[in-house]
Amino acid sequence: MWAADGGQVIVLVEGFLGNGLGVAAQQREHAERRSAAVNSGTTQAHVAITFAAYNAGRCRNLDDDNLCRIYERRPLVCRIYPMEINPHIPLNPAIKECPPESWEKGPDLIIGGELVDQELAGLIQRSRQADRDEIRTKDAICASLGIRTTALKGDGFTAYLPDMGAFASVIEHVTQQPLPTDGSEWQFHVSGDDIASQLLSGGARVTTEPPLQYTFISLRAA
Repeated sequence: MWAADGGQVIVLVEGFLGNGLGVAAQQREHAERRSAAVNSGTTQAHVAITFAAYNAGRCRNLDDDNLCRIYERRPLVCRIYPMEINPHIPLNPAIKECPPESWEKGPDLIIGGELVDQELAGLIQRSRQADRDEIRTKDAICASLGIRTTALKGDGFTAYLPDMGAFASVIEHVTQQPLPTDGSEWQFHVSGDDIASQLLSGGARVTTEPPLQYTFISLRAA
């Protein structure tokens, strides 16, 4: 719907190896459930693909009074905010854009470490399930768009800004066809030789070419 309304979609990709390289042990189950099992070189990897609204500055759906023009059909990510979809990321008001008074006068979202708003909890579960249900379709869409390079989880993201006409056309085509049954082939773009060495030792394919179709967003501390 965002693309149909004239917006740009960004594709963010991160992955980890089947041996666990790139993901903490306690996060692996969640990470695997929202990832596609793929091939990289001589090993298996898991790739998580996120289609997100790309919006520089204020949201394009806000009116002059900063009210949402599509409130009744706003996406899940807006309905869930300010909560986190990832169960391993705690709610931290300091990094949210909600004004202080919203935290002081609004309802308590978490009591005793538990989310107390059951409707909100249901939306979070719905979003997590959509991640799981749609991942193979997203992988097929990426294949059709030539998106085959991922970052290593924790090291960064690869970010693509596909042409929206091509994006819409590929979605329509892929969703009308049987999904491939074999694992797709991906390569990794990483922040440094030390990370590349670990991936190569694990049998993964690593690119050393400068990115042309995508941007590498590093998460590595300077």
